Amino acid sequence: MRVLCFGSLNIDHVYQVEQIARAGETVASSGYALFAGGKGANQSAALARAGARVSHAGMVGPDGDWLVDRLAREGVDMEHTRRGTSPTGHAIIQVDRSGENSIVIHTGSNAEIETPLIEAAIDSCKPEDILLLQNEISGINEIIHKAADQGMTICFNPAPFTSGVMDYPNERVHLFILNESEAAGLAGYTGAPDAADPGMLAGQLRDRFPAAEIVITLGAAGALFSGDQTLQVAAPTVEAVDTTGAGDTFIGYFLASRTTGAEPREAMH
Repeated sequence: MRVLCFGSLNIDHVYQVEQIARAGETVASSGYALFAGGKGANQSAALARAGARVSHAGMVGPDGDWLVDRLAREGVDMEHTRRGTSPTGHAIIQVDRSGENSIVIHTGSNAEIETPLIEAAIDSCKPEDILLLQNEISGINEIIHKAADQGMTICFNPAPFTSGVMDYPNERVHLFILNESEAAGLAGYTGAPDAADPGMLAGQLRDRFPAAEIVITLGAAGALFSGDQTLQVAAPTVEAVDTTGAGDTFIGYFLASRTTGAEPREAMH
């Protein structure tokens, strides 16, 4: 069994500043770092580190070959990642002395996913394989339909959540993994965000998508699973160094565990 992660690849430019620039202001940076990023790339790396067989399909620009090499070194099959004409998707991130940040994201080549790549990547898969998707690339409607027609199991992490998510063929998805705000958006919950009970959201999503399993990540409170059974698993107590990519890491390890036949509780741990 193999996981095909059809997702984004980004270059993150991070600048350390005393304070985040205001409109019309120029500020000096005291530090700069370049990181590999993108929800798709993060999840592929996590899957590989968790021991899953994983292929990544996506697009980089002429400046993104090092991202392909980086994932290949993690053990990810990069056969279906292609080079486009637009710059690689990237983020410009200012981080001030208190740790607050300001982020500008450019989709770049992540918006160049077209039919030939979709057909080649999905046709390489078998019905028992898994498709993993996020919401940072183009072509999602076509990818879901093609994978469903192929008989694949479809896992969708609708992040970042946008109104366009509601127009996807979500009825063909077998597993949704979401945080609380994404779960509220997909469930159509319109109440106060802090009043949304995760169990209620999971129930609403199961009513809307009865054939799908639901996993809602709850930060320090752990995660909730709703399917043939409903259960919640607590998160271990740790001293957090950086929570960036925590959800992506959870998704990779959870899905890798499920490919081995693990029950939901074991996979969530």
